[in-house]
Amino acid sequence: MAEYNIYCDESCHLEHDRQPIMVLGGMWCPKEAAKQIASDIRAIKNKHAASGELKWAKVSHSRRDYFLEIVDYFFRTPSLNFRCLVVDDKTKLNHDYFNMGSHDSFYYKMYFYMLRNILSRGHRYNIYMDIKDTRSAQKIAMLKNVLCNNVYDFTQQMIGNIQNIHSHESEILQLADLFIGAVSYYNRSLAGSSAKKDIVQKIMTRAGQNLSRSSPPWVDKFNLFIFTPSEVK
Repeated sequence: MAEYNIYCDESCHLEHDRQPIMVLGGMWCPKEAAKQIASDIRAIKNKHAASGELKWAKVSHSRRDYFLEIVDYFFRTPSLNFRCLVVDDKTKLNHDYFNMGSHDSFYYKMYFYMLRNILSRGHRYNIYMDIKDTRSAQKIAMLKNVLCNNVYDFTQQMIGNIQNIHSHESEILQLADLFIGAVSYYNRSLAGSSAKKDIVQKIMTRAGQNLSRSSPPWVDKFNLFIFTPSEVK
C-alpha cells in the first residue's frame, strides 16, 4: 500500500471576509519523498539567502529569481503534485438552500471536492493542515469524519493521520501557500506587483493552462477545479 502526504492550506475561506472568492489547495507527494523535497527547498532558500518561510506574501521584486526557481523546482519534480479548488463567487452562495444553513457545511463539502481527485483506493493518505484559528482541532475532526464517510473508508485505512501543523514546520506546506496565493491573486484580478505577475505567468506557462479554468480531472501535476455556486431561480 503506497502512502502519501497531503499538505493543505486555504485563502479567503471565511464567510464574511469581503473577498469574492475562496481557494483551498493541497500539495501532495509520496511520504517517502517528503524529506528530500523539504531538503531541496531549503537548499534553494540557502542559495538565495532567503530566511524564514516561503510564502506568497513575501514575493517581491528583490526575491523574484528565488520564487521563479521555486516554481521551476515544483514542475521538474515528478513526485510533487498540486490540486486547488476555487469558489469563483462567494456572493452567489445560498447556504439556506444548499448547505443546511451553514457556511461550515459548505466549507467541508468544498474540502472534499478538492481532495477527492487525489484520494485513490488501495493507498493511504496523511493530511496536514495549516493552523488558522482556535477552531483548527474541531475542523480536522470534522474533515476526517466527512472524508471517511464520503469515500466509504469506515475502517480508516485510506485516511490515516489528519493533523494541524504550523507552516514553519513544513517547506511543502509553505509551497502550497505560494501556489494557492498565486491562484487567488490571479482570480481576484489584483494589480500592482510585477514580481507576483511574473510568478503567476511562470506557473501558467509551466502548467500550460489559465489559472481561472478547470483542468481535466485526470491531470495530476497541476490541477484546478473552478466551482461556480448555483443560484436559486
